[in-house]
Amino acid sequence: MKTTPPRAHLPAGLRSPGRWAVLPAAVLAGAALGGGYGALKTPQYAATSYVIVVPAEKSDPAAALGFAQAYGRVATDIAVTGDAQVWAGVTAETLRRSVQAATSPDAPMISITARAEQPSKAVSMADGVARALVLNSTHVAGSTGVKVVQFSRATKPVTPVSPSAPLSALVGGCAGGLLGGLVLLVRPKRAAARGEARHSRQAPAASAPVPAPAAATHQPEAV
Repeated sequence: MKTTPPRAHLPAGLRSPGRWAVLPAAVLAGAALGGGYGALKTPQYAATSYVIVVPAEKSDPAAALGFAQAYGRVATDIAVTGDAQVWAGVTAETLRRSVQAATSPDAPMISITARAEQPSKAVSMADGVARALVLNSTHVAGSTGVKVVQFSRATKPVTPVSPSAPLSALVGGCAGGLLGGLVLLVRPKRAAARGEARHSRQAPAASAPVPAPAAATHQPEAV
């Protein structure tokens, strides 16, 4: 006699068609939130200015690379103490928050990138920080043996660097789908755990032995 092996069944939570409605609903909600955020958020523009550190006469050329790393770390501090905020027309806090400096491990070059809601403002901040570095290096060139020179001025950006509404909607939809999938995986496990706990509480009461009726005792009749 052939026996058919038992088939693996999905948990009751996953077999229910209503549970799977959570996934498309989560995707649509995430896409709507992401698209709304991308449409309402003010676009950001980025402009980048480049400076290069060159050794002065009778100085070690290898020192330029080390000073480039140092200038890159303190670029915003030098800009704040200098006149960069005046040239850019922004506050010191805006410079620290919106300007980033990056250096190269192979060349004594520093890139200064500024982000702003207006393209012209981003250009002003990037060039202002670069100019502050150039002036500061000129004042201390006698002790450092290097100076910073302008390599390339920032160009006015045409397109924003912040995510567009379609891209934000796509990211939001992916995030919503991920959260919806996690909900589908977690909820059946919790339901199964509650069912097992309820069954374990009812099992002792159901398996408790039923006491047998006590045997009747007969007393002898009086003669």
